[in-house]
Amino acid sequence: MGTTIVSSLVLLAGLGTAQVAMAQDAAPSYPKMAPVDQYLMPDKAAEIALARSAAPASVSRDATVLVLGHHGYEKAVEGKNGFVCWVGRGWMGPFDWPEFWNPKVRAADCLNPQAARSLVPGIYLRAKMIMEGRSKAEAVSALKAAFERKQLPSLESGAMDYMMSKSSYLTDQGGHDMPHLMFFTQVKDGNDWGSGADGSPVMSSPYWFFTPDQQAQVKGLPPILVFLVAVPNWSDGTPADMQGH
Repeated sequence: MGTTIVSSLVLLAGLGTAQVAMAQDAAPSYPKMAPVDQYLMPDKAAEIALARSAAPASVSRDATVLVLGHHGYEKAVEGKNGFVCWVGRGWMGPFDWPEFWNPKVRAADCLNPQAARSLVPGIYLRAKMIMEGRSKAEAVSALKAAFERKQLPSLESGAMDYMMSKSSYLTDQGGHDMPHLMFFTQVKDGNDWGSGADGSPVMSSPYWFFTPDQQAQVKGLPPILVFLVAVPNWSDGTPADMQGH
């Protein structure tokens, strides 16, 4: 989930990357894809509103909005500021996330222009594969082939994502939601941002796979490290109850 769901799904409760494996062990298991219709939102107006709620209205009101259809994401609203808002599903998270197939996930994202140019083509491809009923392995292979053929763009500097909707459902863990910003980087070491340091508000996670034993599968995919920073307010300006979310 931007692309862009990524780290927020496991780090929701303030977990550092060293605790990711523990969070995964505790998470409920979704071993296979649910029926396609369970991932869809029949009310497209509601999906558009949820997507826009990812960011303050000053950002999202002029954004392009994507909605999920039976064949993948499609453009529902043509924007004019370069931002792209959409609602990620669990299968837009890391491929080894236990909630990858969780049909309840509805993660409102609003990508800035750099992130939209970098990530939306891959979002389209992954969603198309999943909605066709393809396996994780097939989706990974398709992404690798597309990158090898230069059909998908490289990550641009400055790519970031608003995830500040109070109506998102990010995970079965904790309070299910938390307002935050995400930054997509080619940084290799989270320590360069102070990720997970005592008192630091910064968390980080790999984009493609969480656990070290899956890193062999990353070969052929561009390295992306995602940094997450919690923010105190929801997109509508109301304060977030960090104890309850």
